[in-house]
Amino acid sequence: MRASQTVLPFKLTASDESLTAHAGLVLFDEYLGAMGIAGLINHELPGAGSAAGYDPSAHVAPLVLMLAGGGRTLEDLRILRRDDGLRCVVGLDDMPSSDASGDWIRRMGANESGGLAGLQRVNRCVFRRLLRADERTDFTLDIDATQIVAEKREARYSYKGQKGYMPMVGHIAENSLAIDHEFREGNAAPAARNLEFVQACERKMPKGKRIKAVRADSAAYQADVFNYCEETHKVFAIGADQDAAVKAVIAAIPEGEWKTFRDGEIAETVHCMNKTDKAFRLIVLRRPREQDLFEDKSLYRYHAIASNRPNEDAALTMEWYSQRGDASENRIKDLKVGFGMEYMPCGSFQANAVFFAIGVLTYNLYLGFRSDALGSGWQRSQVQTVRWRLFQTAGKIVRHGRQIFLQIGAAMLDMFAAIRQRCARITREGGAIPETS
Repeated sequence: MRASQTVLPFKLTASDESLTAHAGLVLFDEYLGAMGIAGLINHELPGAGSAAGYDPSAHVAPLVLMLAGGGRTLEDLRILRRDDGLRCVVGLDDMPSSDASGDWIRRMGANESGGLAGLQRVNRCVFRRLLRADERTDFTLDIDATQIVAEKREARYSYKGQKGYMPMVGHIAENSLAIDHEFREGNAAPAARNLEFVQACERKMPKGKRIKAVRADSAAYQADVFNYCEETHKVFAIGADQDAAVKAVIAAIPEGEWKTFRDGEIAETVHCMNKTDKAFRLIVLRRPREQDLFEDKSLYRYHAIASNRPNEDAALTMEWYSQRGDASENRIKDLKVGFGMEYMPCGSFQANAVFFAIGVLTYNLYLGFRSDALGSGWQRSQVQTVRWRLFQTAGKIVRHGRQIFLQIGAAMLDMFAAIRQRCARITREGGAIPETS
């Protein structure tokens, strides 16, 4: 075979036409416009230091589009800069370089009074706007810490023995929205400030909505968390630390009280801690342990949860708690893998906290877009599916006078039109997020 020959019988030529491989991102940007995101960002974040500088939204909006479109690093902003067709349609004619955006992130991280705090206010406003559209009034809060491995010079080693960060994230179980987050050093204990985090999440709730239930793993097995839930009339189910007291209570459960549950057995007893105001239910799941010459000789592996859910069979409470494990892991996976938060781009902790906040903002805005703009049939779609089926649509940009036309395949035309109509309805109904929420 001659070197000039190729596998498939086609030839490459360059085109002078304005093309884009991400025509579907135009729809996501149109949703951002309907929600008034640019104005909110410019109001809440510090402005440019000079008249020639970029507004904050000029840095944040491309990052949001990049993360929604599947980008992972600041270098991926160059894909947007080279996509003249997409930039023309969404109005990114003058877009900062990836280096300029990196510098801006570092400046925002160093700006203690305005950078990260401003993004947190933006996230709060977006969350409240999206939650108000939910007809429910009572919600379940799931909190969890997650590790981000990062070989950065300033990063700290976690209890897992790897350098990185350990952010805490709170999700609303009923709709997956991220209510709050706290970016933490890698050596931060998952058990640290759990009560303060629950209280911070509660302050983010809009008027007329409340956190009625709290679920967490054993890092939140703390008397002050239990007491706060009791004082504020919240139901809780929290993984139990198997300390000496818990092991003794489990050992005292009569053999006849164990009932078959899934691939093991379940039983219930009552327990209290030194500083808890009330006793609570201790629901225990045990499974046969595979015996090994050098391992624990006990017959069973135990998993226990503490709960105050009243008048309910132990199996139902365990099922409710188990939903947290499955759902919380999937939501954090969506945030980290789906929106590029498994990689931190900067050397400083503060700058990476800003980048993570932008990732959480993108995650929530995607959920709003999926719910409000995509319509039925998309409600359970992960962002990877939406990218493949919608965002990665090829388009050609044609200009006639002052009018811009986005030409796409006929098979996608009706879907694009319907999504645009829903975005327009959001605008007509006053869907833009107010500057204070």
